Amino acid sequence: MSFDEIDLQWFSAEDEGRTEEPSEYKIRKAREEGRVAKSQELSGALVMFFTVIALIVSSRFLFRNFAEIMTFYFKRCTEQDLFQKRFFGVFLIYLAKMVLPMAGTGVFAGVVANIIQNRGFIFSTKPIEPQFSKITPRIGQYLKKTLFSFEGGFNVVKSLFKVAAVAITAFVIISSSLPAVLELLRAQSVPSAVGRIAWMAAKILVICAIIFLVISVPDYYVQRKQYIESLKMTKQEVKQEYKEMEGDPEVKSHLEQAQRQLLQRNMPKQVAKSDVVITNPTHFAVALYYDRTIPDGAPQVMAKGADNMAFKIREIAKENEVPIIEDRPLARSLYAEIEVGDIIPSTYFNAIAIIYAQIDSINRKK
Repeated sequence: MSFDEIDLQWFSAEDEGRTEEPSEYKIRKAREEGRVAKSQELSGALVMFFTVIALIVSSRFLFRNFAEIMTFYFKRCTEQDLFQKRFFGVFLIYLAKMVLPMAGTGVFAGVVANIIQNRGFIFSTKPIEPQFSKITPRIGQYLKKTLFSFEGGFNVVKSLFKVAAVAITAFVIISSSLPAVLELLRAQSVPSAVGRIAWMAAKILVICAIIFLVISVPDYYVQRKQYIESLKMTKQEVKQEYKEMEGDPEVKSHLEQAQRQLLQRNMPKQVAKSDVVITNPTHFAVALYYDRTIPDGAPQVMAKGADNMAFKIREIAKENEVPIIEDRPLARSLYAEIEVGDIIPSTYFNAIAIIYAQIDSINRKK
């Protein structure tokens, strides 16, 4: 088989039957497990950028401490044994003074980069838990992902672009600064030449860090696309998740609570708009509305309630002069069998027609 015969669609999520977009529940579960869209390029570029800036800002401090420790050891190297513990302790003190600020800046930048990409702080031990199923190497799957996929091609192009950017940046800066450095060396101005070389290196690092930051933006979007692809679901998984969520008592409780809150917010408006409220008379109340402009339409349940909710519906109906009609069997049946927003089924048309005939009679008297 030649490379021309290879269809890159072989390696997409659709090949595994995962054609459905991931649900909010699956994305939330993946986030809880520490699985989020993340670009290592962005994290590395931010760490590099902040560390280089910290290096430039503290360069005088670092140079002074380096000179001090060199002077300290050179003065004693011919008179004392430098392998004593106290000399090692002095070395550690100077090393900490020079390294810890850089290390702290890098750690801070890495944490900030992860918080930005995670859209908040996530703590999960799931990513570091051992997965024994991955002990067996999957060479075929690895080759598919790294060589014959969009992600693999993108990574190759990205790496080549980074190498080219670093090479061009270094060449331009060094070639423009090299004559001045050589002139300083000929004039035996070594400290000035070292300073010029240090400044040249700092410019190269800063420009490269900025280029890496620019590269990390498209890389993040590619990683996010790959992340969404990895979470895609099969039709069977969608059905199974729906069944699990429907059967979950906690989820059902949240749904019922949300429905009650929505009903309470909209109930006054819906009851005021209704044509009639059918009552039990005290235990149940169902508000109906019939839009006569809709051809072949039927009355719709606008609100319903039991006990305290039924009392609230009757109070709102009285305030808005909505007719209240007592029909115990009909009120109980409508409350038990029909949800808010549903159309009245044809089995109740005769009973509802009698109710609307009573409403017409009341309106004529008025």
